[in-house]
Amino acid sequence: MNDKEIQALQEQVALSDDQQAFKILFKHYYTTLFQFAVSIVKVREVAEEIVEDVFIKVWDKRRNLTEIANLRLYLYVAVKHHCLNHVTRRGNTTELDPDQLDVVCAELVPNPEDLMVASELLQRVNRSIHELPPKCRIVYKLVKENGLSYKEAGEILNISPRTVENHIAAAIKKIASVLDADFPLPRKSFTLPGVKN
Repeated sequence: MNDKEIQALQEQVALSDDQQAFKILFKHYYTTLFQFAVSIVKVREVAEEIVEDVFIKVWDKRRNLTEIANLRLYLYVAVKHHCLNHVTRRGNTTELDPDQLDVVCAELVPNPEDLMVASELLQRVNRSIHELPPKCRIVYKLVKENGLSYKEAGEILNISPRTVENHIAAAIKKIASVLDADFPLPRKSFTLPGVKN
């Protein structure tokens, strides 16, 4: 869904109490928010409960939904705060340390034809993503898989957009190096016309 569609759904929920529009928003955001919550609280059932609680609060305050300019960022921040509250109640650290996050990156799932052609390549890409350092992996997931901007990912993780950019660059370099090592390009001798080697 694009930003205009999201905004339209927000308006339907806020102005018309449209439960169907709310369900569409819930389904659109649930999986990525759930994965993010699991990376912090480490327990699937708790993560499910946290994400559902966030959406219940959004429904309860639906009249204000049109005031939220970036719903995706709002939801990520709300889930992060609920997760940190849960972790604090359990007596653990109150700081969100990206090095401690363990994100399960979504598998790259192509259509069946692409899968037959590139299954080995996809496995290697997924493996190289999984082997990224934890902080780098969470940044990669938020930006490349969940579509957040560098600024949004930085706000969620309390790091600068420049740090996000550095993590993305490191992730891409690591993935590219793994792929280059696994699938080296043939080195051909290339001569420009009229130039001797």
